[in-house]
Amino acid sequence: MKIYALNISKNISPLLFNKFISFVSIERREKTNKFMRKEDADRSLAAEILVRHALIENMKIKNEDISFDYNTYGKPYFAHTPPIYFNLSHSGNWVVCAISEHEVGIDVEKIDEIDLDIAKSFFARKEYSDLMEKDDSEKKEYFYVLWTLKESYIKARGRGLSLDLRSFSISMNNDNNIIFEAPNDCEKYFFKQYDIDKNYKLSVCTSHDVFPNEIIFKTLDDLLIY
Repeated sequence: MKIYALNISKNISPLLFNKFISFVSIERREKTNKFMRKEDADRSLAAEILVRHALIENMKIKNEDISFDYNTYGKPYFAHTPPIYFNLSHSGNWVVCAISEHEVGIDVEKIDEIDLDIAKSFFARKEYSDLMEKDDSEKKEYFYVLWTLKESYIKARGRGLSLDLRSFSISMNNDNNIIFEAPNDCEKYFFKQYDIDKNYKLSVCTSHDVFPNEIIFKTLDDLLIY
């Protein structure tokens, strides 16, 4: 597995945007052009460019040879034998991508103000209890710890909104090890969190306990595909 991250705190210039848009599929172009806000279009476009860069760098292939297939729930993967799995996430200034030989999910979230009552609707009972037991100064950060871990699992499973967020539980023991409980899931999943930015939380989930030690950081110029 490899994890890539791209900071897009500055808007993509029109020249670079047009260059990037020529590298992606027609479907991605249409989706990108539908965004009303430039920053949303930038994130959407940068996300696909980042995964294409990762595939080119690791598979030693050309951009025109990249095509994506989709599982039953619409999750994309690289059409290759054996298949190469990837997952994308973006929030605020960051776009991240995980690429692996196994199913993988990744989630990054900016630590913004949040109404913690939302946790009642999306967290399992133990998760909500753990959250409420935290000191007030710790609650917001811990919410995003749990949220990104849960999102990474759902994305690794590749089932989208069909999977109830309350059907499984994630907690941290005294050694900050991640404890995962899913009574209805016989498969084993593994988690890891990475420090990407003091104002963000980043979590990764996969079916095999093989994680890189570090994130690979890229710049927009790194992503130019020739």
